This record gives sequence, structure tokens and C-alpha cells, in this order.
Amino acid sequence: MIRTTRLNRPAGFFPTREEFGSLVRLALPVVVVQVGLMMMGVVDTIMVGRVSPQAIGSVALGNLYFFTVAVIGMGTLMALDPLVSQSVGAGDEVGVARGLQRGILLAAGLTVPACLLLLLIHPFLKATGQPAELIPGATQFARLMIPGMLPFYLFIVFRQTLQALGRLAPIVWVTIGANLVNAVLDWVLIYGHAGAPALGVAGSAIATSISRWILALALLFAGWPELEPRLRPWRPESFDPGALSRMLRLGLPIGAQMWLEYGVFALVGALMGRIGTLAVAAHQIALNLSSIVFMVPLGVGAAAAVLVGQAIGAADLPRARRAAVGPLLVGGGFMVCVATVFMVVPGLLARLYTPDQGVLRIATRLIVLGGAFAIFDGLQAVCMGILRGIGDTRVPVVLCILGYWLIGLPASLLLGFRLGQGPTGLWWGLVLGLAATAGVLLLRVHSRLRRTLARILIDHPVGNPGEA
Repeated sequence: MIRTTRLNRPAGFFPTREEFGSLVRLALPVVVVQVGLMMMGVVDTIMVGRVSPQAIGSVALGNLYFFTVAVIGMGTLMALDPLVSQSVGAGDEVGVARGLQRGILLAAGLTVPACLLLLLIHPFLKATGQPAELIPGATQFARLMIPGMLPFYLFIVFRQTLQALGRLAPIVWVTIGANLVNAVLDWVLIYGHAGAPALGVAGSAIATSISRWILALALLFAGWPELEPRLRPWRPESFDPGALSRMLRLGLPIGAQMWLEYGVFALVGALMGRIGTLAVAAHQIALNLSSIVFMVPLGVGAAAAVLVGQAIGAADLPRARRAAVGPLLVGGGFMVCVATVFMVVPGLLARLYTPDQGVLRIATRLIVLGGAFAIFDGLQAVCMGILRGIGDTRVPVVLCILGYWLIGLPASLLLGFRLGQGPTGLWWGLVLGLAATAGVLLLRVHSRLRRTLARILIDHPVGNPGEA
């Protein structure tokens, strides 16, 4: 069972100017990193989009399947957010070291089932009725991403730890560098420059896998001054099965929540395949754009997880409440601006990806709808970060099932197929699901912040938490 230490009830609600400054200083680099990671996929999509609509559709399906598989492990490793940030707030160096070391062990363990599932992409795509011309390329893409799975998870472990420690510069510079490498490798391997063969879709996947190894190894090197004291000596209790199990129980609901969210988008992408290749390509373009701007509230939510967790670790609940309100204002406000841009110039944005008129017609309509759900998407991302910092990981899973799968998906099926609205109907269902999810998560945040909160301890130390 996970032990907790309790905090007193709070007063006060709005963040001070100094606390807003702390939020901005933490959130901006985190947002840069989130956007940088997303840009790898964007560059891949743009470059293969110049090859053919079939190429962009294959990459879309391959990426959808990859992240459907990988997202549970990604979320599970987010257990480091409350564990490490609360340890930092409590001044518990041993807790930070244990969290990092156990994160590495979990990353290695999670890699095995993820890679096995990636091998099953071909029968999955056939079973879901995807266009026959896209299945070979998507299968090749996903399987060539297998070598990059372990470094992908290790990068998350190093990133979450450094974020909680407030060391963001190494993450920013490494992410920028890896993006440049990925762009060059895409140019070389997709089109066949510098004496390399033109590999098309396969070249995109190889470039991404190589770039992920660079991400993990470069971040380990750049963050070594902060990571080395927490990695050496390796603590024998990091192998404690009970503590690892409790960490897994804390993280798996986060992974399940992320899978439920990503899964509904992936399923809608698969349903687009039943409409046709042009619909898949248009969906990928609109989803890429929505995902880029989503990185901002996602980064703000990550900053909220750190700040809320540190406040709880320091037994300062009034500060924890204020650390939650600021990100909600910033994330929600940004997405209002995004929604305006998406609704005003959707065609211009779509033409950044493809010159194909058939794809453009569908993508333009979907981008407008992307603006409609941007605000709800941003709010739910920040709410999830706040709840993660608190250590509240189980109830949000139920709330996401309600919003995404019991409201959003049925609405997509009804509007998209039964009422014949096609791609736009599928996306209207996403809008309704996100609105419902954002609403219930806001209520959950409000409820938790009005109650006594507690620091999470997955070990059972004797005496003070910071003791060895």
C-alpha cells in the first residue's frame, strides 16, 4: 500500500506575481521541449507528404499504431512526476535517487511488451479494414520504430527527473539538437540524398529511431551533473519488488488515462481509413496541427505537476492550490488564441503540408473543428498535470472513460457514419468528448484542492523520509 504524509488545510487561491514568474520560467522550457518532440513527427509528415498521399497515409497509420502501443509506458513513467517532485519539495535526496533508478528499471521492463506489440501491426491493420495500399508502408514504418523504443522511454525518465529538479536547459538543447539531426536524416533517407537510397516511408522511421537514441544518450550526458549523484551508487532497495509494484500501480492509471485519450484519436484515425486514403491524410494533417499547439498546455500541465508536487512535498498546501490555478489560466488562455487562428486561416495551415486538392478540402474543415476543441483539450491537459502532481491517478481514468469512450466515440460513430457527415462528423464527436472530459476533470481538480492532500511514499523508511 502507498503510504502518505498529510498536509494542513489551505487558504488563499490566486498565485502571487512571484509564483506566476516561477510558472513561466518552468513552463516555457518545458513547452519548448514538448513542441520540439512533436516537431519530429511534424517534419516526418511534411517530408513524406511531398512523396505522395499514400506515403503520408502510411506514416499516419504507422504513427497511430506506434503511439497507441507506446503511450501506456509513457504514462506509467509519469509516476516520476509526483514521486520525484514531492521528494524535491521535501528535501528527500534518497527519494529522488530511488525514483530515478526505479524509472530506469521500469523503462527497460516496459520496452519488451511494447516491442512485441509493434510486431503485430499488420494483422491489426487488416482486421480494422485499413486501405490495402497503406498497410505495407505502415507496417514497415512501425516495425522500424522498434529499435527506438528503449531510448524513447529512457528519455522520458531522464526528462521527468530533470524537470522535477528544475534543470531544464539540458533538455531544451538536446531536444533542439535531436530535431536538427532528425530533419537532416529525413532529407537524406526519405529522398535519397548524399548517396543514400531513397527509402521514402522507411527512411522516415529509421531517422526517427536514430534520433531517439541521440535524445536519450545526449540527455544523459548533458544532465550528468544532476543525474550522476542519483545514479551512483546504485541503491539495492531500488530493486525492491514491493516498491516497484507500488510505483507501477501509481503510474499505470496515468498510462491508462493517456491510452484512453490517445486511443480514441487513434480509433478515429482508423475509422478514417474506412472512408478512404484522402480522409486519413487530412486527419493526419489536422491532428498534427492540433498536436503541435497542444504541446503548450501539455507543457504547462507538466510544469503544474512539478510545482504542485513540490508544494505538497514541502507541506505547503496553500502554495499547491495557487500552483494549480496559474497553469489553468495560462493554458486555457493560450488555447483561446489558438482556436481563433485555426478558425480564421485553416486553408493556409493545411497547405503547409500538402498541395493535393482532395486532401486540402477535407483538412480545411477538420482544422476548423480542431479550433473548436482546442480550448477543452488545453484545459484537460492542465488538469491532468495538476492531478498527477497531487498523485491522483485512478479517478481520472474513470472520468476519461466517461468523456472519451461513453460520450465522444459514440457521438463520432453516430455523426460520422449513421448521419453521413464523414470526417467532419467523426471530429465533432471528438469535440463533444473533450468538452465532457475537461468539465469533469475541472470538477475533480476543484474537489481535490479543497481537501487535505498528502505526500506519496512508496517506500517504508524508518524515521524521517530523507533517511537512508
